[in-house]
Amino acid sequence: MIPTIFTYAAQSVTVTTLLGTNPTRFWSFNQAPHAKDDAIAAAPYSVWQLVYGSPANYIGGLPDSDNTGIQVDCYATTATGARSVLIALRDAFEPHGYVTAYNGEDRDTATGLYRAGFTVEFWTDRGS
Repeated sequence: MIPTIFTYAAQSVTVTTLLGTNPTRFWSFNQAPHAKDDAIAAAPYSVWQLVYGSPANYIGGLPDSDNTGIQVDCYATTATGARSVLIALRDAFEPHGYVTAYNGEDRDTATGLYRAGFTVEFWTDRGS
């Protein structure tokens, strides 16, 4: 049901230039280390979460694919940095899915980091 978005991100040289390779700082929301460590030292980084989805339902059979919306939030010490991560991830995902929304920008009051976000939608085959 969840597309292999980490693979898409890690295969992009632009993404790994910005977010590193060991580790690539692109985590699901409950995995980001900023809960334990200093978020500013880890920046830039990006987090994602499943925000909606639905199966391709049919009257006469089981669904063969799922449509999922993934929210991606990009954090950096500058607004330009957050936007650069957003563009790199957008470009890495678009051959596989469709950006359906840009979710705005803001500055996190607790860390002072800048955030830029978007939603990308994927159709994922269930296989047999």
